[in-house]
Amino acid sequence: MKFKALILIILTIIVLGGIFFFKDRIFNFYYDLFQKLPSIEKQANTLIEEVKKEVLTPGPLRTEKENPQSFLTKEGVIEWTNFHREKNGLSLLSENLKLNAAASIKLQDMFKKQYFEHISPSGIGAGDLAANSGYEYIIVGENLALGNFKDDKELVQAWMDSPGHRANILNHQYRDIGVAVGKGLFEGKSVWLAVQTFGLSLSVCPKPDETIKTEIELYTIKIDEIQEKIDLLLAEIKSMQPKRGPAYNEKVKEYNNLVNQYNNLARENQLLVNKYNTQVKSFNECVKR
Repeated sequence: MKFKALILIILTIIVLGGIFFFKDRIFNFYYDLFQKLPSIEKQANTLIEEVKKEVLTPGPLRTEKENPQSFLTKEGVIEWTNFHREKNGLSLLSENLKLNAAASIKLQDMFKKQYFEHISPSGIGAGDLAANSGYEYIIVGENLALGNFKDDKELVQAWMDSPGHRANILNHQYRDIGVAVGKGLFEGKSVWLAVQTFGLSLSVCPKPDETIKTEIELYTIKIDEIQEKIDLLLAEIKSMQPKRGPAYNEKVKEYNNLVNQYNNLARENQLLVNKYNTQVKSFNECVKR
């Protein structure tokens, strides 16, 4: 019995000594096991989809033929354009004052700067002109013509005989039209210029709420700031020895709070992204129709 008691005492001393000697490792193991730091929820797809806009501009149409009786009118060009649309089973286009203004600016600019292109020497195109005239668009198209066409009917027919211009005139998506015609000096000759501007206004489709996009951007900035703090704090926690006591527990508590903040913001931000992307998807589907 005495021998067994001695063995027991020796074993007890060894165990207690081991605990004392390896106490830091034991405590570290305990905290690693029972005080695991929460993981960060990485955001899912936070890609913000963009509203799709189109600008359709076939190559400018030019004729060199002379016609002393040439005369063009805005009203006639719109009338003959709608004639061909109706003939092809399409809805008639409505004259739009803002698109008229965009077409007129284009016409005057071409005479003033002596160019015949969809993009001006200063880089301004049909979409820019429409937007600058206050026409918020989904799709904008522009047809240009230069030459002494006999009349409005002949001009519109010349556009119809050109595949790209015909496609613009018969585009089922357009609802509005603006036209400008005028005669002046171009490259030293007296000649007519004509501009057709087509459009589908942004107002016909449910526009995505841009305030949501702003919220997403603010959330993203905040999330990135918290991520930086989390990374610094985690590095500090990992370097702390021993991993116990009030100071260590306070750091873990601080880390946990930051991670919870991050995860909550990430979830809220993802909901906003999903909401905005759904609106953009609906908008883009509306445009296709």
